[in-house]
Amino acid sequence: MRNFDLAPLYRATVGFDQIADMMDRVLSTEVAQPTYPPYNIEKLDQDSYRITIAVAGFAADELGIEVKEHALIVTAKKADEDKRTYLHRGIANRAFERRFHLADHVKVTGATHADGMLHIDLVREVPEALKPRRIEITSQKGETVEAKALSAQETV
Repeated sequence: MRNFDLAPLYRATVGFDQIADMMDRVLSTEVAQPTYPPYNIEKLDQDSYRITIAVAGFAADELGIEVKEHALIVTAKKADEDKRTYLHRGIANRAFERRFHLADHVKVTGATHADGMLHIDLVREVPEALKPRRIEITSQKGETVEAKALSAQETV
């Protein structure tokens, strides 16, 4: 296992502690990640995503989706264990918990369950205060630079 000292990152930056925590979490986890249940992450548009999880054998009321502290947590638990005797049990429908860490401003907009697949739709909603905005530049005479440019074009 690799050990990285992230102390210089904390000393030299302000406000990037979430990135450092994420790097620390990724580097400190076990190499053997759980593979059940299989899932896909799709980018549908510039700011929209979809997570699709294979949940064959689970009904919609046996699934749970929760968003807590920038984490999307998907859980599944069978309502009752059947008393069947299997000669071969190749279909895994064991309980699970799958976590996805969400970036800032990523919101879950909905979820659907169809044909053994759970689709979770997400969208990134950047607040107006964080979007780029254009600042007008005024000259010392008080008129704006754009107004001077327009008046120059009108005289040509």
